[in-house]
Amino acid sequence: MTVLVLGAAGLIGNVIAADLIRRGIPVVAAARRFTPEQRDSLGAAAREMPIAALDSAALARLIDDCAADVVVNCLGVLQDAGADSTQAVHQAFVERLLAALRAIRRPVLLVHLSILGAAASDGTNFSRSKRAAEDAIAKSGLPYAILRPGFVFAPRAYGGSAMLRALAALPLALPSALASRPLATVAVEDIAETVHVLAQQWQKPDPRHAAIWDVMQPDTLTIGDVTASLRRWLGADRRWRIPLPMALFKLGALTGDASAWLGWRPPVRSTALIELMRGIAGDPRPWMAATKIMPRPLGDVLWARPATVQEKWFARIYPLKALIVGILAVFWCASSLIVLTVAFPAAVAIFTAHGFQLGLAQVLTVASCLTDLSVGVAIAFRRTHVYGLGAGIAVSLFYMAGAAILTPELWIEPLGALVKTGPAIVLMLVALAIADDR
Repeated sequence: MTVLVLGAAGLIGNVIAADLIRRGIPVVAAARRFTPEQRDSLGAAAREMPIAALDSAALARLIDDCAADVVVNCLGVLQDAGADSTQAVHQAFVERLLAALRAIRRPVLLVHLSILGAAASDGTNFSRSKRAAEDAIAKSGLPYAILRPGFVFAPRAYGGSAMLRALAALPLALPSALASRPLATVAVEDIAETVHVLAQQWQKPDPRHAAIWDVMQPDTLTIGDVTASLRRWLGADRRWRIPLPMALFKLGALTGDASAWLGWRPPVRSTALIELMRGIAGDPRPWMAATKIMPRPLGDVLWARPATVQEKWFARIYPLKALIVGILAVFWCASSLIVLTVAFPAAVAIFTAHGFQLGLAQVLTVASCLTDLSVGVAIAFRRTHVYGLGAGIAVSLFYMAGAAILTPELWIEPLGALVKTGPAIVLMLVALAIADDR
């Protein structure tokens, strides 16, 4: 029995792959890219490849080469932005995967991770593409199991669960329209257990196997209930809270949409807000009956993993990350544009006052401004963020050293412009320390 996990670097896929390996089941864990920790934990099972871009022939070769008996598809994106396409990842990829499975001359079970909820003809591109994938699987005639997890809680904070941790840590009261929406939850370990049960049952392949299960705890909570549980878990259950208007959530979602085009994947985006407002609910009884799994309530999940100081630090710092990145990007870009425009004569005058020719002074001023602008743009884009921070620190130290040699009087000027460069460097070091998403 060999299990191929597609998207094994994600929140759910990584836990499924690691759980199966721990149980002694041969696993091939495929993902576009793994973190060093993931590669270390998965060992020889980890294979890096551009899964979502593979055609049906390449997928068939992958399944055949690793002799997979079960294929677990955990690929997914929240919203269309930049290189992310919900239709391409959820629907087109699944159609290619089904074609690949048809080309395999033996029964292979497809376990597909989807979402809770009814038909989403009026929903988001996210939900519509997920349902289109489900329809294609159900009509394929191939053996399958579609798992529809609730809101997933895992030891690793990522995406929506990270957002709820942050909201719980802050002294904020959610708007009633959002707090009252249903939010079915599930522990990520229960999803991994489900895949293990399916793999065990597939020891005797059934080409007619077909199942669609809602994977969640039986008692549907509300978003307000979940946030209150997290507050108690984090020790942040304050008596006073600042009411958070719904308009601020919508503004945050629009900001998240904009940052997604820069390569970031913030949990607060229009799709996430729309899906939360629709509510997340389902019926887990068929799943529980078929697998004999008793899902753990959220309270038990949190009790089993008491919040430590690192949990509290993460919850408090997480909402500040976007603010830190935004401020640094704006700081570098704005300082460059100000000098290139209204402050250009004054900047040139600093060089000429210390013996530089006018032409050279202008060239140096423009060069420094373009350097600052490049640093700001690099910090703003996710792909170059770390390089931008490193360059920003180096440039800041160079400016401080250069000023100490050429214009030492600036160190004691009343507004302390150079003195304030030190805190800016510290802030960039903080941004480097929290740069990882996974």
